[in-house]
Amino acid sequence: MASHQGGADDSSLSGSRTPSSRRTPWDVPPRDPSLYAVTNHFRRRLRQRGRYVTLPTVSESIRTGQLRWNSTDGWRFALAREGVRFVVVVGDTETDSPVVVTGWTKIDSWRDAMASDRWSDDDLHTIRLRTDLSQNHERQIPGHIRPRIVDRPFEVGRHRVTTSAGAAYVVCVDCGARFRSKAALCGQRCTQTRG
Repeated sequence: MASHQGGADDSSLSGSRTPSSRRTPWDVPPRDPSLYAVTNHFRRRLRQRGRYVTLPTVSESIRTGQLRWNSTDGWRFALAREGVRFVVVVGDTETDSPVVVTGWTKIDSWRDAMASDRWSDDDLHTIRLRTDLSQNHERQIPGHIRPRIVDRPFEVGRHRVTTSAGAAYVVCVDCGARFRSKAALCGQRCTQTRG
């Protein structure tokens, strides 16, 4: 299968492939991670700082995670580890093999996550802020941004953003623009070229 924008990549999580099948959206996806290819969209997400989704967590989510149907995205595997939930969206009805479409993290238990050695405060504030921006895409959310402290830039749209305690906005570290919604972040290009 050829790679293309938003399409599946030729590689799978382990390199093996399965023949095309006539599956419907209602068929439960396989629990074998080696059968899954990854989309270009997901491959880009793996490289973005502040995503915290890795191929090993995707594999573990597929093997052992909770499986649910979501009317918006389709099948989702979810796995909670040390206070953070990894969500992996898969599809397998329009391609030659099952594919990992996208994935993200969200806070499952703030208390458990804070007690874990796996996550720094910056990691947890980044996960919470990214979740808040995504869940309120069109809305300005200064009240959700204000309590967050994110020192390491993470990418949203074409901007690398941070925020400090009390600020009602995120700021792009490259162009200095300030934003209060994901729609604004995604709707405006960064004026600085990153090398």
